Amino acid sequence: MTNIPTDAAQTPQDSGNPPVPPGTLLLELVPVPVTDIERAKAFYQNQLGFRLDVDVTPTAGVRIVQFTPPGSACSITLAEGLPTLDMPPGTLRGLHLVVADIEASRADLAGRGVEISEIEDLGGVFYAYFADPDGNTWCLQHMPWR
Repeated sequence: MTNIPTDAAQTPQDSGNPPVPPGTLLLELVPVPVTDIERAKAFYQNQLGFRLDVDVTPTAGVRIVQFTPPGSACSITLAEGLPTLDMPPGTLRGLHLVVADIEASRADLAGRGVEISEIEDLGGVFYAYFADPDGNTWCLQHMPWR
């Protein structure tokens, strides 16, 4: 269970997270709609190599599973029992994972059993596409200048 401080004095001095400066809008969590959390959890953790951050059942009928892609500041969540996150499974489209070496990243995912497209060059930006077990779509993106 995740413990949430009830008093600001209980917050660790150095949580390891960057501060949130005034005026910033940090995208930190993207809900991913799935039909089977266990199946999706296995895909994101074992096949994509995302880090499992949270797997909690805070109350009966509610489950929240959160992952972070390697090196990312933004995480994804798989949830059930939360009407505010209710979306039809498989409807999320085009999430981008920016990589430094698309050939190596594509080969790694293919080696983990991910069905992934060949690499496409779209005007000097390179892409390879795949989907999770529910049909939510993702792509690897490589911009050589980054």
